[in-house]
Amino acid sequence: MRRPLVLTLLALAGCGGEPPSAESVVRAWSESVNSGDNAAAARLFAHGATVVREGDVRTLRSYNAARGWNASLRWCGHIVSVRARGSTVRAVFVLRTRRQFGCIGRPERAYTLFRVRDGKIVLWHQLGEGQEPDEESA
Repeated sequence: MRRPLVLTLLALAGCGGEPPSAESVVRAWSESVNSGDNAAAARLFAHGATVVREGDVRTLRSYNAARGWNASLRWCGHIVSVRARGSTVRAVFVLRTRRQFGCIGRPERAYTLFRVRDGKIVLWHQLGEGQEPDEESA
């Protein structure tokens, strides 16, 4: 049986090894969301992480807040492009509606900026449908 990417990353980080790369954390988060595993997705967020979505800025002050926020996402999808520079990752997703964790409906593209520190997401910033992130956002 294939071990989920998020479990592998958490095991490596917990064994005194180097923290996982920012890109691998983003990919693990995407895999968790797509499979409906909000608990695993939440474990990838740092306490106090900032999320920006549709003009709403929120601080996730606990694991339960991160789990609830991940559960609130209306979409899922796969990564079609990733640009990583240090702790910053800009990912392009092809999204579909997250109905019972089966991605359905008309696909749309979304651009999201992530910042990762010590193997945890500290910033998740949705940049809007079809909006390419600015260099200043990185």
